[in-house]
Amino acid sequence: MSLADVLDRAAAGGRLSFDEGVRLYREAPLHALGAAAHARRMAMYPTNDVTYVVDTTINYTNVCNVHCTFCAFFRPEHHAEGYTMSHDKVLERVKYAADQGATQIMIQGGVNPELRIGWFEELFRRVAAEYPDVDIHSLSVSEISGLATIEGMTTRAVLERLKAAGMKSLPGAGAEILVERVRKRISARKIVPDAWIDVMRDAQQLGMPTTATMMFGSIETDDERIAHMKVIRDLQDESEGFTAFIPWYYVPYKTPLRGREATGLEYLRVLAVSRLFLDNVPHLQASWLTPGLKLGQLALFYGCDDMGGTIIEEQVVHDAGGGNEATRAQLEEIIRGAGFTPVIRDTYWNLRNDLALATA
Repeated sequence: MSLADVLDRAAAGGRLSFDEGVRLYREAPLHALGAAAHARRMAMYPTNDVTYVVDTTINYTNVCNVHCTFCAFFRPEHHAEGYTMSHDKVLERVKYAADQGATQIMIQGGVNPELRIGWFEELFRRVAAEYPDVDIHSLSVSEISGLATIEGMTTRAVLERLKAAGMKSLPGAGAEILVERVRKRISARKIVPDAWIDVMRDAQQLGMPTTATMMFGSIETDDERIAHMKVIRDLQDESEGFTAFIPWYYVPYKTPLRGREATGLEYLRVLAVSRLFLDNVPHLQASWLTPGLKLGQLALFYGCDDMGGTIIEEQVVHDAGGGNEATRAQLEEIIRGAGFTPVIRDTYWNLRNDLALATA
């Protein structure tokens, strides 16, 4: 089958095989690939809307016993630069974000072995009680797995307790590339791919929506990028629990792993193939935090229907050498500049017209 025929079939919603995904990634002309992905996106969402969420990421601790080589944020246990925020400090950051209209709070950090599950239960109960309109879209698979190990519990039991305390959904952080060869090189202590999927399956079976991510641009091959997408697609076939896929590229400048930064064209190619290959994942998010707003704007023509969050504060990518920031007004400006209409949503893609931006 010709490349054009494969692109036409994918643009119409046809399922790509693994080999076809690799072939498109390697051989399809970028503009043709983007056109197919955009056609698929517009078929799925024929309105002119592009959504975004008002959110923040509160990195509550940088103490971590996983020690990933791609991470410049973590500090090992008992390091002089290690920190853990008090509950009061986290609540201050939640208030700051909520006062700016945030509806989604992502509380994430390292896998800190000194923090027991009760610490998180108390924190989430306070956030839920004091800010009932805020969705606690928090932690990561690695943090859930770490808590299960510390407490001698199953990951499902950990999720059940955290859900009861107010945690509503589980972000896809910690996926990186779900291929064992890669993880042994960049995150040898982190949860293995099958276990990552098991935690996501547990969350979805408990009724907790989840997202899926892919950190690309470290040491993985083209085939391994598509293999990662297939792992996500296979679980989505089973559970339909992922709301969105969020590919973002590795920022190497201050990390032990080092390496090069992915190019903008590489970013756009990953997005387009993601939209075509992940035929069962509803939303594709432009993660502008690493490539910047201008590439985030271009992403809207390479399969993305969502601009992600305002990310009022964030430390992990910042510490690795990334410096992109955006206000709500700036996000709306680039969406309108691309010819689309910005629409505010919450974590679950419910539209929030009550949070419309009052001033430019």
